[in-house]
Amino acid sequence: MTRRSGSVTVRGSIAYFSQSSWVLSATIRENILFGHSFDPVFYERVLEACALGPDLKQFAQGDQTEVGEKGIGLSGGQRARLALARAVYSRADVYLLDDPLCAVDNRTSHLMRGVLCCAIDC
Repeated sequence: MTRRSGSVTVRGSIAYFSQSSWVLSATIRENILFGHSFDPVFYERVLEACALGPDLKQFAQGDQTEVGEKGIGLSGGQRARLALARAVYSRADVYLLDDPLCAVDNRTSHLMRGVLCCAIDC
């Protein structure tokens, strides 16, 4: 969007989830942490909220699985949920979500409730 007049003020940190998910050429855990320190309890909450647990069980190395460039090796839904987990894990003050459910399948469409609870710590 383009601001045509006035000003925009944001206080605090911002997390952004793009409709076209992007991932780093790194491990799944590194993609989620994105430079933040590892908190195992919160990390598990984020995995559960973003419905990534079953996916990680499919990978021989779990969250230490290397993801190829542009998310090669992951489905579109997995890439979307990974990017969503990155946004949630950031513990931002403001979340900008650009259609987070567009790439997920029906079995994971319930994840927004978990994501919102995880993000606002309910």
